[in-house]
Amino acid sequence: MVQPRIAVAVVTMGNRPAEVDALLESVAKQDLAPDRIVIVGNGCRLPEFARRLSLPGEVTTIDVEENLGCPGGRNVALARLREFGDVDVVVELDDDGLLVDSDVLRRVRDLYAADARLGIVGFRIADETGQTQQRHVPRVGNSDPMRGGYVTGFLGGGHALSMAMLAETGDWPAEFFFAHEETDLAWRAADAGWKILYAPELLLRHPRTSPARHAIYYRVTARNRVWLVRRRLPLALIPAHLGVWTLLTLLRTRSTGGLRAWCGGFVEGLRLPPGERRPMRWRTVWQLTRLGRPPVI
Repeated sequence: MVQPRIAVAVVTMGNRPAEVDALLESVAKQDLAPDRIVIVGNGCRLPEFARRLSLPGEVTTIDVEENLGCPGGRNVALARLREFGDVDVVVELDDDGLLVDSDVLRRVRDLYAADARLGIVGFRIADETGQTQQRHVPRVGNSDPMRGGYVTGFLGGGHALSMAMLAETGDWPAEFFFAHEETDLAWRAADAGWKILYAPELLLRHPRTSPARHAIYYRVTARNRVWLVRRRLPLALIPAHLGVWTLLTLLRTRSTGGLRAWCGGFVEGLRLPPGERRPMRWRTVWQLTRLGRPPVI
């Protein structure tokens, strides 16, 4: 059994220094030390971490002049890891998350060592009380957050990615900036024959939040939804998918301002080019449907 080499990547905008310190300290307490840690300052200058926190492995900090969004910042970390060329799996963690257990990286290593076609491992996200919000369970409906298995998506807050998979599928869609970037990557992974595993035993503690806390939430959610299906779905499924999500948005959105911003983003998604169109095969559509998440919902 070949033991994959593990890296940890964290992207921060510099507005959560205490939380980043706590996260990195939880990484330092892992019973398997990562081979590398990469920290990206997304539009900010980073402090010196390695000596102050006694971090394990090789620590690299990267200051980016402008905020590239979550996917863009993660791509910066991936590019640097690719330059090093000595990492097989990257664990990406939100800067306000916390690894509660000390065996998370070891469990990740063992999962990848056991399956060469494992592409993505999604962690369970739980708040300070130990509760997992339903939106953080990568299944349709009211699913048990403790039920693991193969799924069609994953949580951006805590996950692991195979570097070999990324070499085949490509990195994060940086132009999305925020929202739906996980689905874009998951659909590409599934279409290339890589497995996506939800592993609830891998816990990331994360403050309970609402995605609507971001000022750009409604606009970019709508825009990126349109971009996502224009990029990844067969033409016959695009109207069905957008029709379902438009209906759900109308039923769920209580804010007039939010709905207005959503409509503006929807139009923007139709008007602007979505990037490279690489639709998934019908075989992948069937696979996603069999796993409980047909790509029209």
